[in-house]
Parts: sequence; C-alpha cells; structure tokens
Amino acid sequence: MDALEKYAPLIGRLGLAWLFVPAGLGKIAGFSGTAGYIASKGLPMPTVLAAIALLVELLGGLAILVGFKTRWAAAALALFTVAAAVFFHNYWALPADQAMMQQINFNKNIGIAGGLLFLVAWGAGAFSLDQRGVDPTRRAPGMSA
Repeated sequence: MDALEKYAPLIGRLGLAWLFVPAGLGKIAGFSGTAGYIASKGLPMPTVLAAIALLVELLGGLAILVGFKTRWAAAALALFTVAAAVFFHNYWALPADQAMMQQINFNKNIGIAGGLLFLVAWGAGAFSLDQRGVDPTRRAPGMSA
C-alpha cells in the first residue's frame, strides 16, 4: 500500500469531520436558533428536526473522524447534506440578488455529498476503527494489489 492510499482517506475523513463536528456542536449552543431557522423555512416539527440535524452532524462527523461504521455514517450524512441543500439553499426560489450565494452553497453541499459517497463505496481506509483487526493485505474493492 503506497503512502497516498494509506494517508489520503485519513486526511479526507479529517476534512469532513472538520465540517460536521463543529456544525453539530454549534447546534447544541444555538439549539433554539437552529429550530427557529428550520421553522422559518416552513418545515414541520422544527425542534425534532433540529435535534435530528444535531445528532446526524455530531455523531456522523465523529464516526467519520475515527472511522467507525464509516459507510453508514457517510450515507446518513450524504442524505442529510442533500436534504439541507434542497430545503435551505433553494436558490431557484429566490430573487436574483440572493440566488447566487445560495446556488454556491447548494453546489457545495452536492459536492460534499459526492465525497461522502466515496466513503460509502470505499470505506474509511487504513487508519480507522473499521480496519482494526483486518488483514492489511486485504484491500477495499477496486484498490490495486
């Protein structure tokens, strides 16, 4: 296994955790604001949705950070990120002066979801709890020998 195959998944997981863990922690500190923002978008049960968002971001981000049940965490975060893009960055429904920034955020979320789907497909990599106890000669699908 070359250094790129060994370390790139870890660096990628760190980058994704950098996004989701602080967002989840921020929802703890600003829970009522998060629920209010969700309510302002006309979504039902804003307190429940805020709690779900907090848990998905925090627990999913931590799972990706340490590489525990990574494929499941990445799948949940990918779905969450696409839903957030559709409901909170719906640039197509905004006036032109507000649309550009929301389109950038929408596209960013879709790109992040795409990266998360790589984790779903290929797993967490060498430095992860998922790989603890796995034969190091066993590679993820598609990895060269």
